Amino acid sequence: MPSSKRTRLTERQMLQIARALAEPRRYRIVKELGQHAEATPCTEIQSRHAISAATLSHHLKELETAGLIRIEREGKFAYLTLQREMLAAYVEQLGQL
Repeated sequence: MPSSKRTRLTERQMLQIARALAEPRRYRIVKELGQHAEATPCTEIQSRHAISAATLSHHLKELETAGLIRIEREGKFAYLTLQREMLAAYVEQLGQL
């Protein structure tokens, strides 16, 4: 049963998410974040990927811009949270094509 509180994405948001997830490393990052119920330290994600901090930062910015993750900063540390409602809205709308 559809809920009236579901997020409805614009076409632009749908395209941003599609572009973000089309890059294999970003897809893997989203998948890894999905395995955690709580915020994940950025350092944990970086330790799993053999890339520079600048490259990881670029990927995270793309995911954040697409609305798929939230980045919370505490001093020099960053914590990442998957925005499950955005991902669910994307999947739901994709399924309606």
